[in-house]
Amino acid sequence: MRFLPIIPLFASVVPAIWPKPIHYEYGQTILWVSKDVSVFWTSAGDYDRNFQGPTISSTPSGDEIVDFALQKTWEIIFEKSFVPWKLNPKSWQEPDPSEAVYITDIHLKLLKNDPENVAKPLAGEVDESYRLSLTTDGTVSISANSSIGLTRGLSTFTQLFYWHSQGGAYTPLAPVEIFDSPKFQHRGLNLDVSRNWFSVEDIKRTIDAVAYNKMNRFHLHITDSQSFPLEIPSLPELAEKGAYRPGLTYSPDNFKEIQYHAAIQGVELITEIDMPGHTSSIWFSYPELITAFNVQPNWNTYAAEPPSGTLKLNSTAVNNFLETLFKDLLPRVLPYSSYFHTGGDEVNKKAYETDETVQSSDFAVLQPLMQKFIDRNHKHVRSYNLTPIVWEEMLLDWDLDLGPDVIIQTWKSDSAVAKVVSKGHKALVGNYKYWYLDCGKGQWLDFDPSISSTFYPYNDYCAPFHNWRLMYSYDPLANIPPEHQHLVLGGEAHMWAEQTDPVNMDQAIWPRTSAAAEVLWSGAKDEYGRNRSQIDASPRLSEFRERLVAMGIAAEPIQMHYCTMNGTQCQLGYSMQGLDGNL
Repeated sequence: MRFLPIIPLFASVVPAIWPKPIHYEYGQTILWVSKDVSVFWTSAGDYDRNFQGPTISSTPSGDEIVDFALQKTWEIIFEKSFVPWKLNPKSWQEPDPSEAVYITDIHLKLLKNDPENVAKPLAGEVDESYRLSLTTDGTVSISANSSIGLTRGLSTFTQLFYWHSQGGAYTPLAPVEIFDSPKFQHRGLNLDVSRNWFSVEDIKRTIDAVAYNKMNRFHLHITDSQSFPLEIPSLPELAEKGAYRPGLTYSPDNFKEIQYHAAIQGVELITEIDMPGHTSSIWFSYPELITAFNVQPNWNTYAAEPPSGTLKLNSTAVNNFLETLFKDLLPRVLPYSSYFHTGGDEVNKKAYETDETVQSSDFAVLQPLMQKFIDRNHKHVRSYNLTPIVWEEMLLDWDLDLGPDVIIQTWKSDSAVAKVVSKGHKALVGNYKYWYLDCGKGQWLDFDPSISSTFYPYNDYCAPFHNWRLMYSYDPLANIPPEHQHLVLGGEAHMWAEQTDPVNMDQAIWPRTSAAAEVLWSGAKDEYGRNRSQIDASPRLSEFRERLVAMGIAAEPIQMHYCTMNGTQCQLGYSMQGLDGNL
């Protein structure tokens, strides 16, 4: 980024782009943009703004992705923008519309042909970098090596503009020169839709925010012990009996719509069916497949949370059931993703003492059976040209021999990441002490009076609440040797939904996840190798929060108006050290 003179304490915030680009230069010339500005796209000619959008049929093409991105760009700039009074001092004056100079033309340049799997790539297969130029005479150029790169550039383009109180959109920043490219290949959010119910529109709105944050993965934890809302037509009773109630399910058409809505925005949806643990909702339709179901009152002997229950580990009936499920589901995943998540976390060994096919909790007995269970499942996944993902326990606790293609999702510690990559596996980070969005809300369990006092003041296991500053401080490469860092593909923030539903989901996720998004896009360190500065991030994130709110995302505020309107006045220990990124 070009360095500007140090601003006085009363000045308005600096121009904000989120996540922060590698290179960003800007000026002070005001330019306006109109809805009928000429847009030229080198692969498709003059752009038709009457385009009605793609039809949900199969994998979206690169052309469809860019078409959709242009539609979103116009929608954000002209329909979902905001007047930036909160970001300027009380003395701030809007530009005079009578002196407006307009952008004359916008050129999109696709520099290379898209790879065939542009909408569903493996990590690193699509170049998301872009260049953006805006001249003072009103010419815009966005160039990229892929259609996804063009969408990222268009997202940045929208962040240059504000709405005028008398109508119209303008930028005060011309000329602009930006080059940008992501640090990590996998940048995602994991949303649990099984503990509480979320509508298709709730999920799509969250995907919109994920895409606007330049994240490229949306992990859908779609089933768990409490409910099985995903309809499997060949196993109709799964959702009929396993969902919370009729209607709180995702039909095949719903599932296709959600996956397509992600893919068309350069976000790959990764479906997770957690197993063998976290599966007790299957009992309602297939009780013969589940052991240790809903043991009361001591459910915690057999599971991490109620109701207890896990798939039997040495059962032909379980194998046949999973084969049917995979044959139904995986072909419907394949058009939109190159991954499938088979879970594997928090498997309770004690539960297998009640499993008549095993009758043991001895690791020496269980481990070979777990190896066979995973081998069978991953054989099915690979048969559809999908890459398996598992939780870290399968590798680190169960010591399984996993194929070199299997991606390991870590969550317990940074040392777990180091162990995974030391074994040669690709890893996803998401340390619960930093990137679990559900932490700090207190216990959702109730406690009998006989033990209640021992749990006072009823904190949850991962308290305190992880504010955006803590999430921003997390370094995915912490303590990873340089020779192994290429194996850290990126990571995910996690929204587990025991205490989150559609009423509070936006506030629970945003803008804290934006902090993780910038770490994954821009890196945890600045260009000088120092921790990124909260002083730099805070006003930019405040502005980005306003953009999310204008889009219909009910994101929480970063600070009160006084702070956003008065530059650096809401700091403690203000110093040059703070400005250079060492805080």
